[in-house]
Amino acid sequence: MSEEKAFGMPENKMGTMSLGKLLVQMSLPMMISMFVQSLYNIVDSIFVAQISENALTAVSLAFPIQNLLIAVGVGTGVGINSLLSRRLGERKPEEVNKTALNGVFVTLCSAVVFVLIGIFVPRFYFESQTTNTEIIDYGVTYMRICLIVSIGIFGSITFERLLQSTGKMLLSMVSQLTGTVFNLVFDPLLIFGLCGFPKLGIAGAAIATVLGQIAAMIVSAILNLTHNKEINFSFKGFRPDGTVIKDIYAVGVPSILLGSVGSIMVYFLNLILGAFSTTAIAVFGVYFKLQSFIFMPVFGLNNGAVPIIAYNFGAQKKQRIIKAVKLASLAACCIMLFGTLVFELFPGFFLRFFNASDEMLSIGIPALRIIAIHFPIAGFCIVFGCVFQALGEGIQSMIVSFVRQLIVLLPAAWLLSLTGKLSSVWWAFPIAEISSLLMSVIFLIQVYNKFIKNMPD
Repeated sequence: MSEEKAFGMPENKMGTMSLGKLLVQMSLPMMISMFVQSLYNIVDSIFVAQISENALTAVSLAFPIQNLLIAVGVGTGVGINSLLSRRLGERKPEEVNKTALNGVFVTLCSAVVFVLIGIFVPRFYFESQTTNTEIIDYGVTYMRICLIVSIGIFGSITFERLLQSTGKMLLSMVSQLTGTVFNLVFDPLLIFGLCGFPKLGIAGAAIATVLGQIAAMIVSAILNLTHNKEINFSFKGFRPDGTVIKDIYAVGVPSILLGSVGSIMVYFLNLILGAFSTTAIAVFGVYFKLQSFIFMPVFGLNNGAVPIIAYNFGAQKKQRIIKAVKLASLAACCIMLFGTLVFELFPGFFLRFFNASDEMLSIGIPALRIIAIHFPIAGFCIVFGCVFQALGEGIQSMIVSFVRQLIVLLPAAWLLSLTGKLSSVWWAFPIAEISSLLMSVIFLIQVYNKFIKNMPD
């Protein structure tokens, strides 16, 4: 009897294709898509900056809550992706279907929670960070729209992860690009009232964002239904399965907490920077937009590597796991080195796109140059984190992120702020990333010895 017949489903390309070619095929569409998304994030802030520096500051202050929303969506998606890819590697089609349907269910539950947060939390949140009434009003308007209509981002992330889990990265890219292009087109139309559209200002930026997310959700759902034949999307007789949901969140919760830690870090770092000036907060917000230009492609690489590693772990293919990690690490390091060069050579050029004042330039140029030192180190840490997620050990990623951002970065930033020099605060980022690398290497050795070392070659 053939292996295919014995297991009831064919071998996926993730277990057979040349790894170099496979990593490119799986990652490149996601890298391109996320690169375009990063350009959208940058252009979106450039448009908002044309309203005023206070509007840009409001969006910067909104980032921790938006990041929390994305963390829940992506973390849940990581759990779905990892579990579904492992079930594919184990050739269990019924478990594949069950994972997908329960993943859609928990996504809907997450969206409901953030609708409630969008109704009750925004004003309190902004008033806890600033007394500037214009910034508060801008922020409340922007955040309420993004949270109350968050079903788009949750749905698009989940359906895109289902496509990624079965190796359909090109289709996932199509979905993401649809949302990004939609945002890019409607941002200027709704912010500035062009081509007969109403001039909505910062509300227009939020509406364009959620409309783009809904467009991406619709496209990714259609692509799953029409092209993802490895999953049966029939909800007839569906009931939530506690065991499957638990398995999804076993990997997903650490990833969610990992992203949530970032929200906490940004919130308190904004408070530290706000003691110097609101312009310092705006610079930090601009940095996060610009760094996505470099980091998002690496996260795209990460998204491509997770199902490859998870599938080959399920199939017990040791050498393919090791080679995939090495190739992903090399690619991530090269991208990050390029990012460091760009930030070191052209910081002022990029800041001027955000209508930067002289004060913003004086703060931002040294900030970008100092922070960019840690990019190559971060590349390795991101790839090591994807290994933990793929093997169902996402708790290690959570611990590394927690220590890096809350135990090292925030205290370091606060202590450096006591010098009275704003430029000193930015050195907290390289310091924290070194600690992250050390911990990641230790955990990688442990995970290798536990799961991979004794696999047959």
